[in-house]
Amino acid sequence: MTEKNLLANPSKNRTPRHRAREFALQGLYQWLLNNEDATTVVNNIRAAHGFDKADGDHFTVLLYGAIKDSLALRDSMAPLIDRNIAELSPIEHGILLIGAFELKNNMEIPYRVVINEAVELAKSFGGIDGHKYVNGVLDKLAVKFREEEVGANKRK
Repeated sequence: MTEKNLLANPSKNRTPRHRAREFALQGLYQWLLNNEDATTVVNNIRAAHGFDKADGDHFTVLLYGAIKDSLALRDSMAPLIDRNIAELSPIEHGILLIGAFELKNNMEIPYRVVINEAVELAKSFGGIDGHKYVNGVLDKLAVKFREEEVGANKRK
Protein backbone atom coordinates (compact mmCIF):
# COMPACT_ATOMS: atom_id res chain seq x y z
CA MET A 1 0.00 0.00 0.00
CA THR A 2 1.43 3.35 -0.93
CA GLU A 3 0.57 6.39 1.09
CA LYS A 4 0.43 9.92 -0.21
CA ASN A 5 2.69 12.53 1.28
CA LEU A 6 1.04 14.02 4.33
CA LEU A 7 2.47 17.41 3.44
CA ALA A 8 0.61 17.38 0.12
CA ASN A 9 -2.34 19.69 -0.37
CA PRO A 10 -4.99 17.38 -1.88
CA SER A 11 -8.07 19.55 -1.47
CA LYS A 12 -8.48 23.28 -1.61
CA ASN A 13 -11.81 23.85 0.15
CA ARG A 14 -10.97 22.60 3.61
CA THR A 15 -12.56 23.91 6.77
CA PRO A 16 -10.38 24.80 9.78
CA ARG A 17 -11.68 21.66 11.52
CA HIS A 18 -10.78 19.47 8.55
CA ARG A 19 -7.32 21.03 8.48
CA ALA A 20 -7.03 20.28 12.21
CA ARG A 21 -7.79 16.63 11.48
CA GLU A 22 -5.18 16.59 8.69
CA PHE A 23 -2.54 18.02 11.02
CA ALA A 24 -3.61 15.62 13.80
CA LEU A 25 -3.17 12.76 11.34
CA GLN A 26 0.27 14.06 10.46
CA GLY A 27 1.11 14.21 14.17
CA LEU A 28 -0.19 10.71 14.84
CA TYR A 29 1.78 9.41 11.88
CA GLN A 30 4.92 10.98 13.37
CA TRP A 31 4.08 9.60 16.81
CA LEU A 32 3.39 6.09 15.51
CA LEU A 33 6.58 5.91 13.47
CA ASN A 34 9.03 7.74 15.73
CA ASN A 35 7.58 7.18 19.22
CA GLU A 36 8.15 10.84 20.04
CA ASP A 37 6.36 12.33 23.01
CA ALA A 38 3.13 14.20 22.34
CA THR A 39 4.52 17.64 23.22
CA THR A 40 7.36 17.31 20.70
CA VAL A 41 4.91 16.17 18.02
CA VAL A 42 2.51 19.05 18.77
CA ASN A 43 5.32 21.61 18.62
CA ASN A 44 6.61 20.20 15.32
CA ILE A 45 3.17 20.25 13.73
CA ARG A 46 2.26 23.71 15.01
CA ALA A 47 5.39 25.01 13.22
CA ALA A 48 4.29 23.47 9.90
CA HIS A 49 3.38 25.60 6.91
CA GLY A 50 -0.36 26.29 6.79
CA PHE A 51 -1.08 25.44 10.41
CA ASP A 52 -2.46 28.95 10.96
CA LYS A 53 -5.48 27.97 8.81
CA ALA A 54 -6.35 25.03 11.08
CA ASP A 55 -8.53 25.02 14.19
CA GLY A 56 -5.62 24.90 16.63
CA ASP A 57 -7.76 24.04 19.64
CA HIS A 58 -9.42 21.09 17.89
CA PHE A 59 -6.01 19.89 16.67
CA THR A 60 -4.61 19.95 20.21
CA VAL A 61 -7.59 18.10 21.67
CA LEU A 62 -7.50 15.49 18.91
CA LEU A 63 -3.79 14.83 19.00
CA TYR A 64 -3.28 14.81 22.76
CA GLY A 65 -6.55 12.92 23.26
CA ALA A 66 -5.87 10.24 20.66
CA ILE A 67 -2.37 9.68 22.03
CA LYS A 68 -3.47 9.68 25.68
CA ASP A 69 -6.41 7.34 25.01
CA SER A 70 -4.69 5.23 22.33
CA LEU A 71 -4.66 2.01 24.36
CA ALA A 72 -8.37 2.20 25.21
CA LEU A 73 -9.26 3.26 21.65
CA ARG A 74 -7.27 0.36 20.22
CA ASP A 75 -9.00 -2.03 22.63
CA SER A 76 -12.36 -0.74 21.37
CA MET A 77 -11.33 -1.22 17.73
CA ALA A 78 -9.60 -4.60 18.09
CA PRO A 79 -12.74 -6.78 17.88
CA LEU A 80 -13.93 -4.81 14.84
CA ILE A 81 -10.88 -5.20 12.63
CA ASP A 82 -9.71 -8.21 10.64
CA ARG A 83 -6.05 -8.04 11.64
CA ASN A 84 -3.77 -7.11 14.46
CA ILE A 85 -3.66 -3.35 14.99
CA ALA A 86 0.12 -3.42 14.48
CA GLU A 87 -0.54 -4.62 10.91
CA LEU A 88 -2.56 -1.51 9.99
CA SER A 89 -0.81 1.08 7.87
CA PRO A 90 0.21 4.07 10.02
CA ILE A 91 -2.19 6.24 8.00
CA GLU A 92 -5.22 4.03 8.60
CA HIS A 93 -4.16 3.51 12.21
CA GLY A 94 -3.96 7.28 12.76
CA ILE A 95 -7.28 7.93 11.01
CA LEU A 96 -8.99 5.25 13.09
CA LEU A 97 -7.56 6.75 16.29
CA ILE A 98 -8.86 10.20 15.32
CA GLY A 99 -12.29 8.84 14.34
CA ALA A 100 -12.58 6.68 17.44
CA PHE A 101 -11.54 9.57 19.68
CA GLU A 102 -14.10 11.90 18.11
CA LEU A 103 -16.88 9.32 18.26
CA LYS A 104 -16.18 8.70 21.93
CA ASN A 105 -15.50 12.27 23.09
CA ASN A 106 -17.05 14.81 20.73
CA MET A 107 -20.76 14.14 21.08
CA GLU A 108 -21.56 17.56 19.63
CA ILE A 109 -20.25 16.35 16.25
CA PRO A 110 -22.79 14.00 14.61
CA TYR A 111 -21.40 10.50 14.17
CA ARG A 112 -21.97 10.66 10.41
CA VAL A 113 -19.80 13.78 10.21
CA VAL A 114 -17.03 12.06 12.19
CA ILE A 115 -17.12 9.06 9.87
CA ASN A 116 -17.28 11.20 6.73
CA GLU A 117 -14.29 13.27 7.84
CA ALA A 118 -12.29 10.11 8.53
CA VAL A 119 -13.24 8.67 5.13
CA GLU A 120 -12.12 11.89 3.44
CA LEU A 121 -8.76 11.70 5.23
CA ALA A 122 -8.38 8.10 4.06
CA LYS A 123 -9.24 9.06 0.48
CA SER A 124 -6.69 11.88 0.55
CA PHE A 125 -3.82 10.16 2.33
CA GLY A 126 -4.45 6.43 2.55
CA GLY A 127 -4.17 3.48 0.23
CA ILE A 128 -6.54 2.71 -2.62
CA ASP A 129 -9.36 1.12 -0.64
CA GLY A 130 -8.36 2.38 2.80
CA HIS A 131 -11.41 4.64 2.96
CA LYS A 132 -13.72 1.61 2.71
CA TYR A 133 -11.91 -0.09 5.58
CA VAL A 134 -12.01 3.05 7.75
CA ASN A 135 -15.72 3.50 6.99
CA GLY A 136 -16.55 -0.08 7.97
CA VAL A 137 -14.64 0.01 11.24
CA LEU A 138 -15.97 3.42 12.32
CA ASP A 139 -19.55 2.44 11.37
CA LYS A 140 -19.32 -0.45 13.83
CA LEU A 141 -17.58 1.70 16.43
CA ALA A 142 -20.33 4.34 16.17
CA VAL A 143 -22.85 1.73 17.31
CA LYS A 144 -20.62 0.95 20.29
CA PHE A 145 -19.98 4.57 21.35
CA ARG A 146 -23.23 6.20 20.19
CA GLU A 147 -25.85 3.50 20.20
CA GLU A 148 -28.72 5.91 20.89
CA GLU A 149 -27.74 8.39 18.16
CA VAL A 150 -27.19 5.64 15.56
CA GLY A 151 -30.48 3.97 16.50
CA ALA A 152 -32.41 7.23 16.28
CA ASN A 153 -30.89 7.91 12.89
CA LYS A 154 -31.87 4.47 11.59
CA ARG A 155 -35.46 4.91 12.80
CA LYS A 156 -35.86 8.07 10.72
